[in-house]
Amino acid sequence: MISVLVVDDSVVVRRLIVDALGEAPGIQVVGTAANGLLAQAKIDQLKPDVITMDIEMPQMDGIEAVRELRKRHSTPVIMFSTLSAAGATATLEALSAGATDYVTKPSNVGSVQESMMAVREQLVPKIQALGGRRRPPAGPPSRGPAPAGLRPSGPAPLRPGAPPGAPGRPGATGPAPGRPAVKRSPGGKVEILAIGSSTGGPDALTKVLLGLPADLPVPIVITQHMPPVFTKMFAERLDRSTPLKVVEAGEGMELTPGTVYIAPGDRHLVFQRRGVATLTQLSSAPQENSCRPAVDVMFRSVAALYGGSCFATILTGMGQDGRSGAKVLRDTGAEVLAQDEATSVVWGMPGAVVAAGLADEVLPLDRIAGALLNRVRVGRSPAVAR
Repeated sequence: MISVLVVDDSVVVRRLIVDALGEAPGIQVVGTAANGLLAQAKIDQLKPDVITMDIEMPQMDGIEAVRELRKRHSTPVIMFSTLSAAGATATLEALSAGATDYVTKPSNVGSVQESMMAVREQLVPKIQALGGRRRPPAGPPSRGPAPAGLRPSGPAPLRPGAPPGAPGRPGATGPAPGRPAVKRSPGGKVEILAIGSSTGGPDALTKVLLGLPADLPVPIVITQHMPPVFTKMFAERLDRSTPLKVVEAGEGMELTPGTVYIAPGDRHLVFQRRGVATLTQLSSAPQENSCRPAVDVMFRSVAALYGGSCFATILTGMGQDGRSGAKVLRDTGAEVLAQDEATSVVWGMPGAVVAAGLADEVLPLDRIAGALLNRVRVGRSPAVAR
């Protein structure tokens, strides 16, 4: 049973969340608090598995409550935010302070029952994903990127149920089951970096981009699961805090080196060629993996234009978005890197790629920027048959 503490200054909202979670199997609300200050004592007393946290509260708001909580606990915190510029800004600040994820409050909903359903649909999967997994304590500081071309020295994470020697197990060699061998020429040029992420992604993306230089000679395209408004505020925040130029992708932008393009909320990010230029396109095609933007859509589009000259990365996130797109990329000769389980908030997306035998490398978060930079500077790893 996953225990939940609900923190919100509104009696109505607290009741809405409690009732919404009351019918969810395997979840139990063990307490409520009207502000962040009261929550601190209840957290120590109740030791919940997950906390839902409002942002604007008297005495101690949600952001300050998260900062205080992180001094003592690693309990996952899901922020409860409004779908607005102010709400997005505050939510990103909370994520930076140590919050794990967020949901948006229902808007323009006609009844209490519809509000409860909207809250339940957002909250329950996140609570289930986070409730059984505590964030690992912060490890020692990174000693810098690994030397160019080196693989991690330790064994690859195990894929549940796979026999020794299978993809995802130590000693794995050769092609994944049912896949043709793909030959790659050594030193192939990388022309674009493509990254997909979801739960825990804002923090992971910030750390990766901080490790890359402003004069990066290739563009980066990113799909991070976020709603409209949030992606714009997130891009602006990254643009201020990292060496690279970061923008929310718009229609018809030309991809240029050293610039990061983030898929806007509720639109898929795809690409087209015009002469020698690659331009962004925004698509309102149906959701994939219950997501728009979807990583799979972006990966397929990148594969169609860049093939083996793309280097793709799957970071922390719920679900399996990116898995089928990673297969398309690998079929064209591209390489795929996955974040490891120990440093992922949720090892859903990267874990799905690893379990399918689609990851060329599995690395902790603090080594990913170095791996990307190595690939851009020296090309793909030596010829791989699989």
